[in-house]
Amino acid sequence: MAASGRRFVLRRVLFLITALVVPSVLLYGESAAVHPRLLPEPQVIHYSSGRLRLAGLEIRMPAEPAEEDRFAASTLEACVAKRTQIHLRVSTDPQSPGKSIFLDRTGPLDPLPLPGEITGPNSREAYSIDIDSSGVEVKSRSSAGLFYGVQTLCQMVESDAELPQGSITDWPAMAYRGTMVDMSEGPLLHVEEIKQQIDLLARWKMNQYYFYNETTIALDGLPPAAPGARLAKSDVKEIVDYARERHIDVVPCLELYGHLHDLFRREEFSDLADFPHGVEFNVQDARVTKLLADWAGQYMELFPSSFVHVGFDETWQLQEAARKGGSSPASQFVEQLNHVSGLFTQHGKTVLAWADIMVKFPEIVPHLPPGLIAVSWFYDPRPDPQYKHWLAPLVQDHIPYMVAPGVNGWSEIAPDYALTFDNIDTFVAAGRKAGALGVINTIWSDDVQMMKRPAFPGMAYGAAAAWQQRPVDREDFFANYARIEYPSTAAASIGDALEEMAESETALQGVLGQDTMYALWQSPFNATVHAKGADAQEQARALRASRLMAERAEENFLKAETQGVDAAAMQSYVVECRLLDYAGLKYQYGREIVDAWNALGTHPEPDRLENDFDNIVISQQHGKLPDMMEAITELKPQYADAWKYEYTTYRLAAALGRWDAEYEYWRRLQTNMQRALEVYDPGKGLPTFESLLPAAN
Repeated sequence: MAASGRRFVLRRVLFLITALVVPSVLLYGESAAVHPRLLPEPQVIHYSSGRLRLAGLEIRMPAEPAEEDRFAASTLEACVAKRTQIHLRVSTDPQSPGKSIFLDRTGPLDPLPLPGEITGPNSREAYSIDIDSSGVEVKSRSSAGLFYGVQTLCQMVESDAELPQGSITDWPAMAYRGTMVDMSEGPLLHVEEIKQQIDLLARWKMNQYYFYNETTIALDGLPPAAPGARLAKSDVKEIVDYARERHIDVVPCLELYGHLHDLFRREEFSDLADFPHGVEFNVQDARVTKLLADWAGQYMELFPSSFVHVGFDETWQLQEAARKGGSSPASQFVEQLNHVSGLFTQHGKTVLAWADIMVKFPEIVPHLPPGLIAVSWFYDPRPDPQYKHWLAPLVQDHIPYMVAPGVNGWSEIAPDYALTFDNIDTFVAAGRKAGALGVINTIWSDDVQMMKRPAFPGMAYGAAAAWQQRPVDREDFFANYARIEYPSTAAASIGDALEEMAESETALQGVLGQDTMYALWQSPFNATVHAKGADAQEQARALRASRLMAERAEENFLKAETQGVDAAAMQSYVVECRLLDYAGLKYQYGREIVDAWNALGTHPEPDRLENDFDNIVISQQHGKLPDMMEAITELKPQYADAWKYEYTTYRLAAALGRWDAEYEYWRRLQTNMQRALEVYDPGKGLPTFESLLPAAN
């Protein structure tokens, strides 16, 4: 039997064993512990005892390969060169002598996901890898599967420039694996940063990129909501083409009912809203029908995807608008959804829509447009770990759906990785159990202050969870992520830094609650924050732990810059560490300043004011208030630089206003306290601490 025939039989046997025993990865032969963890984790892995040296191999394809095959080959060549400094020759000569890595596509290109995708070993995206002493074969029926095989092979390259011998048979657990990125509710990403996201997702085998747009794409006849607030049509085309090359379908994720205040605040369009300068369309207005038809046509020209997401979430004014129009909320929602859906389905598009309003008004569900895919979203598994509230109405009526967890970073200083991973694990598991078509991992930016780079580990985690059968190994995820994404010289530093930043955010939430970014800008003298007794001691420990972890994380990120990591790419991480440290210091100082004031008593001796308070709190020579002013002014330009690396300048000035207000708060407090000490009369006593506080930011 030929070697290729033996490999095929082995793969079939492995698949049958896997299907009959447990839906998890099989590791046998040489211990897998001696090899790097592959992520997403392949369905079947078999390692033998041999090694194959990369030096002297060439990457070989059949004669006259397609551009997609050439791209897979160039991707592999670049990866090997980056990891080993070995540049493999790419050949299309089947008679070329010597050992090779043979990229074998056996069927049509099928580069992108289409309606009706399936999973399993015979699916479009399935692939196999066989490595023995004679060379390597990567095989798939499609260009997408071949590309995914290349990504896995790239991870298999070990530090000694060798590949372990063995075989892999792999396919995705879920057919549709998407990531939605918010381009509207916060800053606007640079095109180059969007490409960085697409590169990351391609390495982790995602196949859809949901481009969330309210009014940030420059459509004909639609003036910008603000200068610099738009991506040109040419930008969108560039993004679509770039993603397709990497086997990612860019799906427009639109808002065609609500979430359109940026449109309605312009006087030209204000009367199209259900309420003056509102949020949602007045669907009774005939001009809305014409506008939506025009938008639909332009969006279909921009996005060749077979899918379109039309939004329809959080239509909070629906009940009031329905009451004005004399209809029920459910009937009005169904009527508008059917109308908008029809604009796209008549051109062969498959329509998706958010499911929150469908669940709120379950009478909507039986009347959804035929073929519509509902997208059920929720970001916290704690109240409903099986997501029954969000899935049951859809399952009961046999509505096709996807699940949408999120990378929780839109109200936190640093992403809440613990909650993110919980949300992804539980929602994906619930979705699989109930028959979900796929996953859309969401990256929102409701808080305009957030950076998106630190969401990358959450994006990768969501991709791994959607592909592999078993839950992602959370204990070693940051270390494995860093090893895959960064130079080997810096991987340990990055892995430790991510762990420490995560621990810092978690510890800070123990004092300030989930929304640490919002708490960052609030007064640290709020009585509700300051516990007493044993709780106060626990708060002090949590703040100290948060700061220690933030400082260690910052040191490790900076260390990685000396170990071969692009310093500019680390800016967002470093700034978030410094903000975590600042927030911890702010609330530590809040308690310490209050305690120092209260310790003075009502009628202290005048010399105590200078020794026990002025020198410690107010003085420009290392007082606590100047500390805060110095810290926030030093951080501001660092934050602005990190912003400009990821985003256009749209909304930057508004974001920096928070920083200016923070500085001004401390300056006014210093001024108020200085004046109080200057006019102090022992006979009248000190004013109350609360009377000295400026208005909260």
